[in-house]
Amino acid sequence: MRKFWSKHTIIAAISAAALTLSGCAASNALNEEEDAPAADTSDTVKVGVLHSLSGTMAISEVSLRDAELMAIEEINAEGGVLGKQIEPVVEDGASDWPTFAEKAKKLLQKDKVATVFGGWTSASRKAMLPVFEQNNGLLWYPVQYEGMESSPNIFYTGATTNQQIVPSVTWLLENKGKSFFLIGSDYVFPRTANKEIKAQLKAEGGTLVGEEYTPLGHTDYSTLISKIKEEKPEVIYNTLNGDSNVAFFKQLKDAGITADDITVLSVSIAEEEIRGIGTDILTGHYAAWNYFQTTDTPENEKFVAAYKEAYGDDRVTGDPIEAAYNAVYLWAAAVEKAESFDVDAVKEAAGGIEFKAPGGTVTIDGDNQHTYKTVRVGEIQADGQFKEVWNSGEPVKPDPYLETYPWAEGLN
Repeated sequence: MRKFWSKHTIIAAISAAALTLSGCAASNALNEEEDAPAADTSDTVKVGVLHSLSGTMAISEVSLRDAELMAIEEINAEGGVLGKQIEPVVEDGASDWPTFAEKAKKLLQKDKVATVFGGWTSASRKAMLPVFEQNNGLLWYPVQYEGMESSPNIFYTGATTNQQIVPSVTWLLENKGKSFFLIGSDYVFPRTANKEIKAQLKAEGGTLVGEEYTPLGHTDYSTLISKIKEEKPEVIYNTLNGDSNVAFFKQLKDAGITADDITVLSVSIAEEEIRGIGTDILTGHYAAWNYFQTTDTPENEKFVAAYKEAYGDDRVTGDPIEAAYNAVYLWAAAVEKAESFDVDAVKEAAGGIEFKAPGGTVTIDGDNQHTYKTVRVGEIQADGQFKEVWNSGEPVKPDPYLETYPWAEGLN
C-alpha cells in the first residue's frame, strides 16, 4: 500500500542561501546598473500544508493533509507545475488558533512557500487571515464556513452559507419540522451561522426553541440533552466541531433520543467523522455538504479508488477532503494560467478557472474568490455512507454576505 505522506517528510526549517548576481561596475560616464535579481535555479516549489495533526480537531484535519499530499503527488507525477515539482512543508496547527498564526508566519517568512493549504475552524482561519494579508501570502481554505468574509489573500474552496446552511434549513422546514434547537461549539463559526439561521427561521416560518454552545473539546452533554428533552424540538441543527460530536451523539442515544425521535442535521460531520463516532449512533441523522463519497461521477470513482490505494481500504473520503484536494488542483491551474508563482499574478489569473472535481465541476468566482458548488443533503446509512436525499441541481454561485436574501440585511 502506498503512503503519499511518507514520501514527503516534514521539511525542516532550513533557509537555502539565495544565489545573487551582482551587477558589473560601470564607468563614471555611464549610469550605475542595479544588481541583477536572484536567479531561480531550483527545480522545486515549496507549498505549505497546515492542519491540526494533534488536539481536538485532529479527528477531522489529518485527512485533509492526506488529500492535499495525494493531489501534490498526482500533479508531480504529471510533471509538476511550470516544470517544477511541488515540495510540501507540513506543519501542525495543533487545534490552537495562535499556533496556526505562528505556523503560517513561519511558512511565509522562513520557508518562503508559494502558497498554503490549510485550516478547518473559522477560528484558525481568522487567526491566519492577518498574517496572509500582511505578508501578501495566499491561503487556500477548504472547509465550509459561516460566510460574511472575503479576503484578497484567501481562496475558499469549501461552501459559504448559501451553499450549505441556508438551503439545508429550507429543506428541513419543508420536510422535517418547524421547531429548531441550535447547538454549537463556542467560537465564531457556530455563533455566526446560528445568527443567520435565526433570521432565516423568522423569515420562513420556523421557531427557535433553544440555543446552546459548548467549548471545543467539551464532553459532558447531560445538561444540554436535558434541555432538549424538555423543549422537544423537531430538529436539532448541529454546528459542533471536532471530537465533541463523539460525546454529544453517544450521550444523545444513551438518553433514548434517536433519529426517529428528533432529526439532527450536522454541517461538520462527514464520512471521516462518522467513522470516528460510529454508525450505530448516527444512522438516520443528516448532514448538508457539497460532496459525498457516494456522489456518482467518473472523477469521484477515480478519486475514491486513489485515496483508498494511498491510505488503506478502510479510509473514507468526504466533503472537506474533496475540497482540500480540489484546492491544490485549482492553485496549480491558476499558476499555469498566470505562468508565474507570484501571488498577485495567481490571484489575477484565478477567476473563472474550472476543475472537474470528484463532486462535479467547481469554478472560482473572480469576484469573491469562493467557488461555485452543488448543494447536497444526505441521510447517514448503516454502512457509514450518505444516501443523497436532495441536491440543488446545479452549482450555486457563492454569496458569502447573503446579499441575495432580504432577511439577511443587517447581519454583517
